[in-house]
Amino acid sequence: MGSDDVTEIVAPEGGAMRDLLRVPSDGTPVDLDAIGPRSTPGLPAAAGSGGARKAWARGQVEAMGGELGRQQEMLFATAKAAADSHAPASAPTTGGPKLGAGRPGRVLLVLQAMDCGGKDGTIKRVAGAMNPLGLHIRSFGPPTREELRHDFLWRIRRSLPPPGYVGIFNRSHYEDVLVARVDGLVPEATWRARYEEINDFERELTSGGVTLVKVMLHISREEQGERLSERLTDPRKYWKYNPGDIDARARWDDYRAAYAEALARCGSDAAPWFVVPADRKWYRDWAVAHLLRETFDGLDLGYPPADFDVATERARLREVHAGEGERQVNDA
Repeated sequence: MGSDDVTEIVAPEGGAMRDLLRVPSDGTPVDLDAIGPRSTPGLPAAAGSGGARKAWARGQVEAMGGELGRQQEMLFATAKAAADSHAPASAPTTGGPKLGAGRPGRVLLVLQAMDCGGKDGTIKRVAGAMNPLGLHIRSFGPPTREELRHDFLWRIRRSLPPPGYVGIFNRSHYEDVLVARVDGLVPEATWRARYEEINDFERELTSGGVTLVKVMLHISREEQGERLSERLTDPRKYWKYNPGDIDARARWDDYRAAYAEALARCGSDAAPWFVVPADRKWYRDWAVAHLLRETFDGLDLGYPPADFDVATERARLREVHAGEGERQVNDA
């Protein structure tokens, strides 16, 4: 695509992606088997068919990247203007940055998936289109010794994005009701109590100006098997492989049950879950880009007005330019 070409962003068919992919927030059980990992909800007829859809979707993601970048800049500018005006903020969150008292404050994309689910690829394709200076990306692996000395949300609080930033969590606090549950790292009573702790935490975030976008990338067992095989076949992908992935794959059904319960018990109107079919990487990226774009649109962002007299500053600039011109003539 040439630098002068402009690709029109095509809206999803059948409604907004935030409606098409949203998990009900009424606590009803979530049947992941009823959601096809290779399905393409919202994909418009304009995408074409066959292999053409991949190129079309990637072109759309690139086009949406420009829009996401503009929205990201407005988010940052609004937060900066509020900080420069010394606007009051709410009390600081323990161990982390302050939560602003008003919207918009920050956007946090939470990515969860089974191993090989595509979290890294989603970040590369979707977040890569935005300005890295306004991104706050954090990845969560097994907790360190220091982190284990605190409650499970301690490291999450410390990793929240600053006001004005778009945060991305590659795995998150949900690992503590997924891995901790399946691998028996804590007693059942402990991980079951965490559902309400997570709900309280997310209510705190959303009331403090954090807009949450929680996404489960939903892949099939067959697709995971193919991706694991690629990591063991292509030397360039050895670094992605972890022998523990095979152990986790053996607990596939247990993980699916853990995900289903987390989706059902930790969704709300302010912090809903979205399940994105992720066997097709191009669709995954297209869907997540639309989820972010619609989220930004809902924030009704804009550039902050000048807190100075524009006419006066223009006059001062002209005066300075004139003085510089006179000095150049005298120095010639």
